[in-house]
Amino acid sequence: MAKSKAAGPAPEPRKGMPSPTLTRAEFTERYLSQFKDPAFTPMQSALDQVAAVAWDAYCEGRKSPVTRKAGEGYADPDYDLAEDWINARAMVDDAQARFDDASGPPRVLLINGSSRSEHTCPGEMSKSFRLVSCAEQALRDAGIETRVLDLSRLASEYGRDIHPCKACFSTAAALCHWPCSCYPNYSLGQVHDWMNDIYPMWVEAHGVFIVTPVNWYQVSR
Repeated sequence: MAKSKAAGPAPEPRKGMPSPTLTRAEFTERYLSQFKDPAFTPMQSALDQVAAVAWDAYCEGRKSPVTRKAGEGYADPDYDLAEDWINARAMVDDAQARFDDASGPPRVLLINGSSRSEHTCPGEMSKSFRLVSCAEQALRDAGIETRVLDLSRLASEYGRDIHPCKACFSTAAALCHWPCSCYPNYSLGQVHDWMNDIYPMWVEAHGVFIVTPVNWYQVSR
């Protein structure tokens, strides 16, 4: 029998990408750029104070400023978990219970994948949304409970964001959590991640119906 090879030292992470760190002047300019409306001018002194607090959070890397102890069910009950993550996990667990409840109705999640909307620059609803509406009515007529995830809200609703996956799992599986713990990151202003609401929609659904647009069908030949 061949001898097993001894495990070598853990590989060093490869680094060398340019630093994204901002100077205070750059940070303040970028932070205050969201208050360009002249209506904010009388509040400039207060905004400068808020910007100073935001700069401190940025420098200190206060990703999750509000935490509480993990409690029972975790390897380290005294670990400080972000309240945002605890709440997101509770919603996923509730959704899983609904999925497992055999006495409940069948559920389908309908997804409108088009960013087109009458509430933004095109001024007209998308064909994708119209198809989703038709499917929703047909499923309801069949006694199936439906929910609609309208992704056009990313382009038409204030503060509605989906932040990108950073592929933590590709580096180390232990870094990837369910639900995702990368967001929100308050120090970087990466908040309002819609995925915390979307996770339960997926978990509780027995089926998923996705309608996607073909925006430039005349380009390809």
